[in-house]
Amino acid sequence: MKLVPLGDRVVLKQSAKEETTKSGIILAAKAQERPENAEVIAVGPGGMVDGKEVTMQVKVGDQVIYSKYAGNEVKLDDEEYIIVKQSDILAIVE
Repeated sequence: MKLVPLGDRVVLKQSAKEETTKSGIILAAKAQERPENAEVIAVGPGGMVDGKEVTMQVKVGDQVIYSKYAGNEVKLDDEEYIIVKQSDILAIVE
């Protein structure tokens, strides 16, 4: 299966979570914060969204930083993804 986002939405795959602190302490799964950086997996077509013209500024393969509590988590074929609006993406990491 494949996720195809609509409108100004973007499918992200979160970067690997840190399981230990810099000092070597192992964190329990519940103590780990959700990472805020991810790779763009799919990009919607943009177009007219809420009466405004939206041009997509990210592309597949970009590494991005997004708002901490943005989007919806989706599990597909044992992989976890997050679907966010482009406006929830704060920056592209170059």
